[in-house]
Amino acid sequence: MTMTENIFRLFHELNQVPRPSWHEERVADWLCEFAEKNQLDYQRDSHNCIVIRKPATLGMEQAPVTVMHAHMDMVCVAEEGKAFDPLNDPIESYIEDGWMKAQGTSLGADNGIGLCMAMAVMESKSLEHGPLELFVTTNEEDGMTGAANISTDFIKGRRMIDLDSEDYDTITTGAAGAYLQNHMLPLKREKSSDNLHYYKLSIQSSVGGHSGVDINKGRKSAVKEICVLLKKMLEKDPTMVVADITAGEANASIPARASAVIGKSTEEGLPVNGVLDCEQPASCIDRKSVVALIQAIDRIPYGVIKMSERMEGTVETSNNIGVIRTREDHFYVTTHTRSFINSRMVQIGKDIAGEIARIGGTSEIVMSTPAWQECTDSPFIHLVEQTFEDVLGFRPRLVEMHFVMEMGYFVERFPGIQILPIGPRILEPHSTQERVEISTIENIWRVLVELLKRLR
Repeated sequence: MTMTENIFRLFHELNQVPRPSWHEERVADWLCEFAEKNQLDYQRDSHNCIVIRKPATLGMEQAPVTVMHAHMDMVCVAEEGKAFDPLNDPIESYIEDGWMKAQGTSLGADNGIGLCMAMAVMESKSLEHGPLELFVTTNEEDGMTGAANISTDFIKGRRMIDLDSEDYDTITTGAAGAYLQNHMLPLKREKSSDNLHYYKLSIQSSVGGHSGVDINKGRKSAVKEICVLLKKMLEKDPTMVVADITAGEANASIPARASAVIGKSTEEGLPVNGVLDCEQPASCIDRKSVVALIQAIDRIPYGVIKMSERMEGTVETSNNIGVIRTREDHFYVTTHTRSFINSRMVQIGKDIAGEIARIGGTSEIVMSTPAWQECTDSPFIHLVEQTFEDVLGFRPRLVEMHFVMEMGYFVERFPGIQILPIGPRILEPHSTQERVEISTIENIWRVLVELLKRLR
């Protein structure tokens, strides 16, 4: 079996272990079992972050420790109608036309492929390298609580190869900060009327996607679209009621789908498509609560807020509304603000919280991750650039990306650390269209193996 076949074997095994954010206990167990099977020392903290340590190959014991980093959680989304329980069901992957994809769900290549590349290094008996640490964090996709709470002595190395990049021909040298909030908007309920007909409205607004990487691609938000639709219908029909609003798939995804349960005395004003009869609900939401939610969503920005003046073609600041869920006594809404300017990001987050407070709601800061920028003229970067050129025949671009990474926390926790993210080509992460290009996995593997040899 070749080394890349080992990566695919490990990835298949990984995809049998459910690993949505906030539920990483079983995948952490799996990683500990991997370490024990390969007779490697490991450590696990209270947030299920893990470091696995491998000694240097003979004669390279005095080399500095090199850290390989990945996160173990994934964004779990499924196609409408797909029976899928992210807490229990495996990911079913397949290969088609040179790409690995999943059957009706997100694939988990972000960041499962990078993790399995590092694991293949750790279990190999033939590769040359200095002392290694495989550092695996939790909840990267929905709060970064693992990285935010990591102890300052958890890893020893100060040269880190991060394998969470999705742009094959680049080295990431900077990432936006993130400000993730949960909002609770109050609602009142009233008994549903027997005199109305009840319908479920469903819309498919876009293909979804990563709320950072894909935010500048002009994709519509299902959260915004369902609220615009309901606003128009309520204005036309003063007797219409709303029983439920559900929109979006995950906090870090562009909302692709949304639905609402409504009651009307007539079919007049119903959309032509995406409408099904449904049973009468026990209760409906009072009109004032629904209107307040719609007005709040209308005022919260979505998409690109500002393009960077320093980095041509790069988004500087954006905001995404991830999900709406209807609870018994409140609406639950999430917002994800990103920016390379921390002060601007925090201010937008506070403005959104102020809008929620204006209608009697409350907001909770789940994550406030600092932006990160690496020095682009370091010997470490030059070594990685030269390795790409020698192995693959091209010099990678140095880019700063509008996705959020854990590096800001690492720089704070581990003084003097240098971090370089690389990885295979992954398209449409955080969506059911997620896919990874097979040839780029093989090529990044070659770069990684040679880089570890040179870093000895």
